[in-house]
Amino acid sequence: KHKDKPFFLAVGFVRPHVPFVAPKSYFDGYPYEQMVLPPKVKNDWKDIPEAGINYVTSVNAQMSEEQEKKAIAGYYASVAYMDAQVGKVLQTLKEEGLDDNTIVIFTSDHGFHLGEHDFWMKVSLHEESVRVPLIIKAPGKKPGVCHSLTELLDLYPTVAELAGLKASPHLQGKSLVKTLDDPSIEVRDAAFSVSNGGRSFLLRTDKWAFIQYGEDGKSGMELFNMEYDEKQYNNLAYNPKFKDVVQEFQIKLKNKLEEVRDNDLEIEYSLK
Repeated sequence: KHKDKPFFLAVGFVRPHVPFVAPKSYFDGYPYEQMVLPPKVKNDWKDIPEAGINYVTSVNAQMSEEQEKKAIAGYYASVAYMDAQVGKVLQTLKEEGLDDNTIVIFTSDHGFHLGEHDFWMKVSLHEESVRVPLIIKAPGKKPGVCHSLTELLDLYPTVAELAGLKASPHLQGKSLVKTLDDPSIEVRDAAFSVSNGGRSFLLRTDKWAFIQYGEDGKSGMELFNMEYDEKQYNNLAYNPKFKDVVQEFQIKLKNKLEEVRDNDLEIEYSLK
């Protein structure tokens, strides 16, 4: 209807959000009996601060092994169903002759725990919850894979630049357009995430994941070497050998919080 004029569509698919609902045919491809559960590590929670235990766990949800497998199967079925809907959108662009001059971005607002550390759902600052897919298809850009860290607020200046619009210089996001021509470009040396009503923070670099609960860290900290411990089982935050690394991240986090809070939102940030 409006294909001859500039248009914007925000196509938000509910799935794979709970409840996991999809046609039966999508469940048929993922028999729950065949689902493989994440490993259960003895004393896994021993080095996770209380503030870092997710709000939904296999423990407080009293999930049996069968229920855990059914949850994973339901998630996979819902993702497959959503993927099919994305395919319909892309196919329609082709049929309407719009695929060569339309910017398409696929992403999500958060990840999802599927039993790692006995965690389920979102909200936590561990890798499964904070990491999201990001695919950008833009006219005239060749396919490629960029491994640079980025944040979701980088999408605004990216879309603006691709559309030929001038973005405000006050934006905290960084355009990703250059990475579409040169995937080796590094956009950020650290990605920042926040949770728990703005009281828990993550700084993620290529090598490290540093999580701090509370402004002063008194509610706990976590430090993981992502090169050797990508599943985040060994919290190094209280290991004396990594004291300097922790202090370095605490300084970086303090500076980052000052940076993001320097805005015109008139928010009174809690220091608790």
